[in-house]
Amino acid sequence: MPEAVIVEAVRTPAGKRGGGLSAVHAADLSAVVLGALVDRTGIDPAVVDDVVWGCVGQIGDQSANIARYSVLAAGWPESVPGTTVNRACGSSQQALDFAVQAVLSGQMDVVVAGGVEVMSRVPLGAARAGGQPYGPQVLARYDGFDFNQGVSAEKIAQKWGITRAQADEFAALSHARAAAAQDAGAFDRQIVPVAAQGATVSADEGVRRTTSVEKLASLRPSFSEGGLIHAGNASQISDGAAALLVTTPDKARELGLTPLVRYRAGAVVGADPVLMLTGPIPATEKVLRKAGLALTDIGVYEVNEAFAPVPLAWLAETGADPRLLNPLGGAIALGHPLGASGAVLMTRMIHHMRENGIRYGLQTMCEGGGTANATVVELAAH
Repeated sequence: MPEAVIVEAVRTPAGKRGGGLSAVHAADLSAVVLGALVDRTGIDPAVVDDVVWGCVGQIGDQSANIARYSVLAAGWPESVPGTTVNRACGSSQQALDFAVQAVLSGQMDVVVAGGVEVMSRVPLGAARAGGQPYGPQVLARYDGFDFNQGVSAEKIAQKWGITRAQADEFAALSHARAAAAQDAGAFDRQIVPVAAQGATVSADEGVRRTTSVEKLASLRPSFSEGGLIHAGNASQISDGAAALLVTTPDKARELGLTPLVRYRAGAVVGADPVLMLTGPIPATEKVLRKAGLALTDIGVYEVNEAFAPVPLAWLAETGADPRLLNPLGGAIALGHPLGASGAVLMTRMIHHMRENGIRYGLQTMCEGGGTANATVVELAAH
């Protein structure tokens, strides 16, 4: 049976909105991680068959197929193509799936998957300005619901009985774990520093070391009076990019590369678009079934922290060990550069698995419109 492996995984730091990366064009930020793949592996970029790049805000700086211009910004040969994918927050996780599918089919040998989002320059929701993306038939089908993710997160909290205190405790834990990971050097190998505005950004900017449940309790709800979602227990608006180099075991040997992980299984599902963010629950079930594994076989879970109720509902429904969930913190502390986040989470998980001898890792992302991707990878040493 054909196999696909990931031989390198890199990311930029996640910059805060208006922070150290905010002046960098998305193509140039992408070029940083594309260049790092070449530097770290020694490959000739001419061997890359395609670059599949996630990006959500495909307007302005990020329009006109940002993947192609990222390749050119990196100085790669003009012969290397690129295509841009949008599956909302899971865009670069879907890019990985497409890269793997191309390799497994035998149509391509070496594919780069990843993504970028510079939300400081292309604000959240900019692509929808002045338009109605859902259409009258969709709105009629769902009784005029405006498909607001924050409102959906409130609905999830209500359905699973998640309290404001629980959401704030989870958010504070995310920051504490991220700070501990930074202090331990857990991100050093995976992060590519970025020179910008006369300085070098080398660490994720969003980690708040003094965050506490008490401080979070003082923040006003963002979406409904008396609600529990606020800026402190939701993902941060961020800038960033990440890249993964995908190939076959045989091609890796030919290129003198050592696989980090094997791609074991991938899945994508649709779920209730009103609750919207519950897709990781059925996606987890589906990908485990495809991988032939049980939940207890998995040594680390990366469940994107779009809003605290999302991973909390996932925990409640799956019964997973909470100690294995986002052990280095998540998007609440480390940021959520939309189109890059799937590749960011995968990069973070792969390096955590390598450094701790964890055989299986599972990643899943909730996505606008009620879809979700899930991926299982296996440490290549096994």
